[in-house]
Amino acid sequence: MKVVAFNGSSRKHGNTSILIKTVLERLEANGIETELIWLGNKPLGGCIACYICLEKKNGRCAQDDIINEYFQKMLDADGIILGSPTYFADVSANMKALIERCGMVSRVSGDLLKRKVGASVVAVRRAGAYHVFSSLNSFFLIGQMVVVGSSYWNLGRGKDPGEVREDAEGMKTMKDLGDNMAWVLKKIGNEG
Repeated sequence: MKVVAFNGSSRKHGNTSILIKTVLERLEANGIETELIWLGNKPLGGCIACYICLEKKNGRCAQDDIINEYFQKMLDADGIILGSPTYFADVSANMKALIERCGMVSRVSGDLLKRKVGASVVAVRRAGAYHVFSSLNSFFLIGQMVVVGSSYWNLGRGKDPGEVREDAEGMKTMKDLGDNMAWVLKKIGNEG
């Protein structure tokens, strides 16, 4: 089994990364292979509504760039983690581009992500995290994926890089999320 995680923060080693890595450590401790992909700090383009993916239904975005590689990684994985910082009470622009384009390609090609396991991870300084949490989970839910929760909303608080480690409840939430995701993946794997 494998989980691929996408870090939507402009900071490669910031709080979002720390939270995601905490989840991945628990998955690995449960025998699940993981991969972490940083979306980077150079802009990714969102969906341009060309509908070529709808015409072709080939599981690819007509904008031939790195997003197609990211989507293939989603297809090859059993589970997907989307992590984003809170930017003006929403996901980062690069995460939004990933959601728009991968979500559209999946939907119009026959819901290619259906029944995969998804989990969201949110880094927040102070407020607005619940909307980010909802945006990430909406990607999973419209794709007919199984969404995993934790002992609290999947978020951790911190402003400066590394500060999220001081949020004991947030860090525990990420550990619990990793264990819960591993449990769901194993249950589905045994049934499928």
